[in-house]
Amino acid sequence: MIETHLAKLRARDTISPEEEAVIRASLGEVRDLPANHTCIRAGERLYSSTLLLDGLMYRYKDLPGGERQITELHVAGDFLDLHSFSLKQLDHNVMTLTPCRVVLVPHARLTEITEKHPHLARVYWFLTALDAAIHREWELSLGRRTAIQRIAHLICELQVRLGLIGEVDGTGFALPLTQAGLSDCTGLTPVHVNRTLRELRERGLVEFRGRRVSINDLAGLRSLAEFDDSYLYLRREER
Repeated sequence: MIETHLAKLRARDTISPEEEAVIRASLGEVRDLPANHTCIRAGERLYSSTLLLDGLMYRYKDLPGGERQITELHVAGDFLDLHSFSLKQLDHNVMTLTPCRVVLVPHARLTEITEKHPHLARVYWFLTALDAAIHREWELSLGRRTAIQRIAHLICELQVRLGLIGEVDGTGFALPLTQAGLSDCTGLTPVHVNRTLRELRERGLVEFRGRRVSINDLAGLRSLAEFDDSYLYLRREER
């Protein structure tokens, strides 16, 4: 049930069989959620953290006028709100992009992990730091990258993150994100997103078709985005 999560952990650290057993024992209720469902709301008291088993989700914040900013996309194997263990609530919402399956990990179990399994505590501390690194990179895109670089960088990031869990094939990956969704991710208008996607296609780099991203020139796409994956901390380290 949590193989993608374990694969993500093992890409960056060593997880022993005993630690895997501890992780599995911490799992609670499994839930199946429909697409476009807000599963965590800002300000609500949380007593568990949510691990995404299958599907795609995103974090977002809305302005009073209804304008939305997506602050991170989540793929299978990600904890959606591990930081709620210490914060006890979120300042943003979390919504499903596709039908999703999640499992809840009670905060009482996380307390036990932090008190009895220090290496696992460091591993999960690392995951919250990794989320913060991704947020900083998205902030840089919103503030300084051009429109075409923003979209190219997002595609490059997802190609790496989905690749870690075996959801990228030789030509690309599934991404059921509308142009409006890309607009909310990148801070661009839908019209600007449409023009930018056309330019990426005309350059022979990327095509969006049928809820799928086909990457025709990964090296060229990375060069355009000035993509440096060091912020994803892919090196395997003992923590």
